[in-house]
Amino acid sequence: MRVHIEDLKFQCIIGILEFERVTPQDVIVNLALDYEYKEAIINYAEVVEIVKSDLILNKYLLIEDALQELSAKLKEKFFRIQTLDIKITKPSILEGCTVSVSNRYNFIS
Repeated sequence: MRVHIEDLKFQCIIGILEFERVTPQDVIVNLALDYEYKEAIINYAEVVEIVKSDLILNKYLLIEDALQELSAKLKEKFFRIQTLDIKITKPSILEGCTVSVSNRYNFIS
């Protein structure tokens, strides 16, 4: 099975620029996770809550660090995850474009 969470938008402190450390900015998170469905589901509402609370509480300096920490937390909570694609976008940081960082995590041995 593949769970998609698309265009999850909220505000948080993320970034290394001085103003980013003070004023929350919009972020958009997209993720897809694969897991083996065997009478147990991955609750997408819980996934959304983990993503939002992690980014809001941790106030990451780098999107790259946020991706790594978030993937570890999701894998710890949902051990059935086999692959996880995460993309974090900062839609308003630069004029005329959006900036994103993404990664794929493979947890299959």
